Amino acid sequence: MTVEHSAVQEDGGASLLTGLRPQVEQILRELVQAGGVKPGQLLVIGTSTSEVLGHRIGTAGSGEVAQRIFEAVEAVREEAGFYPVYQCCEHLNRALVLEREAAERYGLEEVSVVPAPRAGGSMAAHAFRQLPQAVVVETVQAHAGIDIGDTMIGMHLKRVAVPVRPTIRQLGDAHVTMAFTRPKLIGGARAIYTAEAPQVNDNCS
Repeated sequence: MTVEHSAVQEDGGASLLTGLRPQVEQILRELVQAGGVKPGQLLVIGTSTSEVLGHRIGTAGSGEVAQRIFEAVEAVREEAGFYPVYQCCEHLNRALVLEREAAERYGLEEVSVVPAPRAGGSMAAHAFRQLPQAVVVETVQAHAGIDIGDTMIGMHLKRVAVPVRPTIRQLGDAHVTMAFTRPKLIGGARAIYTAEAPQVNDNCS
């Protein structure tokens, strides 16, 4: 994609960078509200900083973009209390960066690697440096997630994923999708899904 057709303008993308943090905060708050994300739950974040700047994923990572997205996540995390989980790029098999406290709480096995911009991605590399006691794990089952730039976070979401349509569909040139998850609904015609539902006097066995 050429610079003329991207979100990066002659000012070097300064206007994009200025507006990025409040936009990310807005859509994250929408996800938290829509999904009822609770304190201590996992929220996975997949980001292509290249796509935000109008380049093909994995070709032009930006620490500045990563910093602003990280700041936005931290601002909303302070309000909602979730654990942020940052997905690495395909070169680390989409492993994830999170705090040791979260990994231990969910019984996740740590792996030995240090994400870098060219092997992990700018977003994960930045998060690894900034999060207190950051560790890397190979997989999680997150309660909700946001995907900036079509990085494919679905492999790290719990079943069943419920899409949420953000009011801001693009950050820079990056397409935004997000979802929360809910427990599976099981059973058939007799199944009851809320405690307030009337009970039917018809024995099953």
